[in-house]
Amino acid sequence: MGLLFEGLKVIDCGSFIAAPAAATILSDFGADVVKIEPPGAGDPYRHLTKLPGHPKSDQNYAWMLGSRNKRSLAVDMGKPEGRAAVQRLASQADVFITNYPAAVRKKLGIGYEALAALNDRLIYASFSGYGENGAEATKPGFDVTAWWARSGLMDTVRASSEAVPVRPANGMGDHSAGFTLYSGIVMALYQRQNTGKGTEVSSSLVANGLWANGYNAQAALCGATFTDRPAREVAFNALTNYYKCRDGRWLILTILNEEKQWPEFMKCLDRGDLTEDPRFAKKADRLTRSHELIALLDKEFAKFDRPELRKRLTERGIVFDVVATPEDIPSDQQLLDNDILIPFVDSETRTINSPIALRGVDKAQPRMPPSVGQHSDEVLKEAGYDAAAIAQMRAAGAIG
Repeated sequence: MGLLFEGLKVIDCGSFIAAPAAATILSDFGADVVKIEPPGAGDPYRHLTKLPGHPKSDQNYAWMLGSRNKRSLAVDMGKPEGRAAVQRLASQADVFITNYPAAVRKKLGIGYEALAALNDRLIYASFSGYGENGAEATKPGFDVTAWWARSGLMDTVRASSEAVPVRPANGMGDHSAGFTLYSGIVMALYQRQNTGKGTEVSSSLVANGLWANGYNAQAALCGATFTDRPAREVAFNALTNYYKCRDGRWLILTILNEEKQWPEFMKCLDRGDLTEDPRFAKKADRLTRSHELIALLDKEFAKFDRPELRKRLTERGIVFDVVATPEDIPSDQQLLDNDILIPFVDSETRTINSPIALRGVDKAQPRMPPSVGQHSDEVLKEAGYDAAAIAQMRAAGAIG
């Protein structure tokens, strides 16, 4: 058998992360994805890592993750020939993905109605910042604004009520939202299998952000009263807290079955004497004296380097984990053993696998992303253009 989506033709007519990420997942399972981008500089996302504050590398890591496996068609849709080329591709495609603003789609002739008229089997995947309707439907949005800030997440995850709102990691909302759009595309393909007709599927950053913050958002919808998040040192429960080890690295505990794990946890710290200490003997006591217990555990954790304490906690079945830094990820053996980190073809560089697997279904080994317009001639020939027509388009500046 071939790959699951082998033969599926996908047009990635988006920019930056969330919408193109859906196309990346489809490509992992064998779909033929053509990336539409402007000639010259290409998708602006190609240049994001050059901005101040981003991790520095000789490799364009953001583009490698977002555009692996894809082919690049550099086309100027501001020119009639360029618009016609994209419309022809859409007429032959199975899936068209875009996050362009609605007004831009209409101007370029790539809105749902325009493309559905050319191809009634087309799955049109539309992504936006704030949804398709309402006063803010045309408002530009990135994950930091629509997904992170507007959803309540930015305020919710502060270290304490006195701390300033927290900044997100780059692309944090985009990648999860891209998976939502991918799921919608697969649903639409299933519907097409039953009806023979395509459809439009849509999602937005703000909808995904609210879903991610659903626990608290639903509480608010139910009129719940919220308690300010306390600082780590005065948390409500010492056994669901995080602690700094002697080497400056952090561990986080999630001990819920306290009656069973409290004695084992104390043995890990060589403090079996505290098991029967009347201050902490019962769960109610530990909760009542949580501030005192946190201060005590801070001192105990400071006696061990993280690898030693990690080994001890693991051996006694304590529920915990390391608070990893990005630099920890490349050597994380669990990620390697489960093919969460996988190598590019003909390269020692690894990338992050899409987070889903089907038993007995292979994925494509990731290929490095294309340069701007690397496959322009190839893609246009497949769409029915001959060499003369392609040369004419290039002379007119419609393709790169």
